[in-house]
Amino acid sequence: MHELRNCLPTFSLLVALILAFAPPATADEDTAADHLLKAEVALQSDDFLTAVVEYRKAAELSDSIELARNATRRAFDFGFDEEAVKAAQRWVNLDPESDEALVHLAQTQLRLGDIRNSRRSFARLIERGEQAPDERLYSLMSFISQEDPQDADELMRALAKPYEDSALAQFAVAAVALQADDVEFAMQRALRAMELDPDWLKPKLVYARAMLIAGDIDEAIDYTARIVGDAPDPDPDARMELALLYMTAGREDDALSQVNQVLLERASRTDALRMMAIINFRQNNLDAAWDDFEDLLASGDYTADALFYLARIADIRGEQDRAIRLYSQVLGGKNAVAAQRRAAIITAWQKDDLEGALKRVTEFGKQRPNFAVDMLLVKAGLLGSFEKYDDALALFDKAVAFRPDDEGVALSRAELMLRMGKLDQSIAAYRKAAKRWPDSPMTLNALGYTLADRTDENREAEKLIRKALKYDPESPAIIDSLGWVLHKRGKHEEALQQLEIAYAGFPDPEVAAHLVEVLVALERNDEAAELLGAAEEQVPDSELLKDARERFFPETP
Repeated sequence: MHELRNCLPTFSLLVALILAFAPPATADEDTAADHLLKAEVALQSDDFLTAVVEYRKAAELSDSIELARNATRRAFDFGFDEEAVKAAQRWVNLDPESDEALVHLAQTQLRLGDIRNSRRSFARLIERGEQAPDERLYSLMSFISQEDPQDADELMRALAKPYEDSALAQFAVAAVALQADDVEFAMQRALRAMELDPDWLKPKLVYARAMLIAGDIDEAIDYTARIVGDAPDPDPDARMELALLYMTAGREDDALSQVNQVLLERASRTDALRMMAIINFRQNNLDAAWDDFEDLLASGDYTADALFYLARIADIRGEQDRAIRLYSQVLGGKNAVAAQRRAAIITAWQKDDLEGALKRVTEFGKQRPNFAVDMLLVKAGLLGSFEKYDDALALFDKAVAFRPDDEGVALSRAELMLRMGKLDQSIAAYRKAAKRWPDSPMTLNALGYTLADRTDENREAEKLIRKALKYDPESPAIIDSLGWVLHKRGKHEEALQQLEIAYAGFPDPEVAAHLVEVLVALERNDEAAELLGAAEEQVPDSELLKDARERFFPETP
């Protein structure tokens, strides 16, 4: 329902059609046309927010359902939720019987955290239609589960309250609660769904998934294996769930055995073919994975996944042109941004064509508005990597304006300013982010590490890093930061202990360089040289390792 409608007429064409075939225009219609033209101009200059605002204003002045529909879709796809709510409300007012209009309104209200109004909108959808209300609720689960897990969980519990004796409703509550990591409640609701419909498989699989998330991997495998083993004709969905559990446990051969059994019994199960292909890819059986993904592509199912993995295989093999072509065809799904970014990087660096890479990304963003801001960020990253810092910063400024609540965008902009040598401005941006997201380990660590690495404010840096570690105690990056600030404070033995933990979890060149420096500070030069040499073998082109060698072992190659 929310995929990009490439077949829709452009707003410029829509304006022309309105002017050509409408009766003499009223003042409001003239003003609406002006707003549409302003929107088109803004869109051409990548001023997406202005464009969406102008589309919405045009819709509010017109009685055209088509304008309201397109204004809503534009705002929704670009991710400007406040504008999307206004446009969707106009659409609902003009076409109150449209389920699509009401779904857009309900989902965007949920996206904004407006649980109360979202509940009202979803309740209206549940109450109308030919399906039974609990069936309608079940069918709406896919829209609700796309949004913030905690908000979706709260909403689903409220919507399902009248249907406590419905297995469908209890399953929906369990599935959404599981996404919100409320494992205990998810298991309770799954058990209730099983009581209401003992023969229904899906609640049992959710129960197994809950055990997995709770850390009871062996129990989850045993439970699902019993479901498979006890059935005279095991459901392929149960086998697929068991295969997934085996993969999670690192038992990929067992997973492959289940997948092969599914394909033996149901050759049309393309989800099994997809899993087999992914297992072969993970096991580095690239020839077999290539054949599997080509078969998957030919089936017409999971097209984006097939193209992405085929591109990755071509990339690994050094087939640059083929990799670019395949990456470029990944037009949707969770891997679309990564695919387009990688195609652009290969074009810019391996093919020495930065302009071509920027053009490729720009065109993709224009064709796919739901990825437009992501493509701005890809362009900013490319420009920054080529040290075109001012152009990169201008794009980051746009992205921050478009996504003021996106922590990653704010941190990327601060990092770019650091690379530009604007230390004070970078630290100010990190401090602003820390104020905006005070409980984020990512932001706290970014600020703490920058202070430790670039300033003498080591006490504050350590405080920030330790706070970050409370929120994410297993993060190798934060542990590395703690080791580094301890080193800067002269606590070399403590620093070494933390850095060794970090390097064991994440053998990154930066962590290796930190370890080398601390070992040298402890006068353990032989160990430092040995570690540096091993790290250089793994990542021979690392500038950080080259710098460490020049500083500490300039006489050795």
